[in-house]
Amino acid sequence: MAAHYDVLIVGGGIAGLSLAAALADHCTVALVEAEQELAYHTSSRSARQLIPSYGPPVVQELTMRTLELIAARDDGQPVPVLTPRSFLLVGTEALVAAGASGHMVPVTPDQALELCPALVPGSFEAAGLDTGSYGCDAPLLLAGHRQAALAAGAEIITGARVHSAQRLGTGWQVGAGTEAFAATVVVNAAGAWADELAVISGVEKLGLQPYRRTAAIAAVGRSLPAGSPMVAAADDSYYFRPDGGDVLISPSETVPSGPEDAQPRPGDVENLVALLNRVTSLGITGVRRAWTGLRTEAADGIPVAGFDAEAAGFYWLAGQGGYGFQTSAAMAELAAGQILAHLGGRPGPESRTARALAATRWSVRR
Repeated sequence: MAAHYDVLIVGGGIAGLSLAAALADHCTVALVEAEQELAYHTSSRSARQLIPSYGPPVVQELTMRTLELIAARDDGQPVPVLTPRSFLLVGTEALVAAGASGHMVPVTPDQALELCPALVPGSFEAAGLDTGSYGCDAPLLLAGHRQAALAAGAEIITGARVHSAQRLGTGWQVGAGTEAFAATVVVNAAGAWADELAVISGVEKLGLQPYRRTAAIAAVGRSLPAGSPMVAAADDSYYFRPDGGDVLISPSETVPSGPEDAQPRPGDVENLVALLNRVTSLGITGVRRAWTGLRTEAADGIPVAGFDAEAAGFYWLAGQGGYGFQTSAAMAELAAGQILAHLGGRPGPESRTARALAATRWSVRR
């Protein structure tokens, strides 16, 4: 016999966990994750920085709302999720101007060097600073969502890869691992596997594309001062930020991939270290560990949150790209509202934000 829930969420990363926490007080929820542990893939491989100036306008809007919601959660907590950490963009005047937004102010190269003395003078022409950016304790945020969901009665099942799903009557029958589930709504929060889940479910895929992004923790001869910003090249050739006495570094690559447990490729980190040792005085002496995550995007580069155009009760929560953590709370809030309205048979008018994220928008498919 299949256990019945109002909502079955497929995917135990930041998207699925934040939605489970938002829904579980209001309806019955189960979350299934293919891996043996939650947040195994992209959500455990985050740069852990929330940047209001990063991304298209709707992403920036979601980021600001997410910061509000997490700050409210942090109020009165002994250990906060958010820690102020500015974001500094450097490069040519044209590229910095193209990458700046209303949340970023221009600073001179001399001011940039004061903020981050590790930059080599003359290695960039212009800079922009986002002082509303925050470091994010990703494990703490994930754990908080998990605890909130469980406390409200949600079921969370790991090691349960979906192998079958079909629409029957007014709901869905789903097989995941050794379990069977019946649900009124299925939420596709499967990250890089979102299109694969759609195919299993008999739903037309959106053409979501995973991209590789590698990062590493590097030992340095010269640690960054306390309060140093995260620094990114406007040409997407690197970013780095303090990580205790070490430095987190990334080549910022955007290389297409299939859905997989991605790993660094030979040369990715070595070439980055050589570059950073030319444009900074960090003096990288070694790499402690390195990893690669997958950032999955729709054709227009905007996250997807909304019911499928054809498959009743199939909700897409996918394509977050590199914006997963910084949009997570706001997207969960929006998705929970839409799903609860659907369950109650009272879908209301869509907001401008909901229309921008909708799975039915013309620009979403490849």
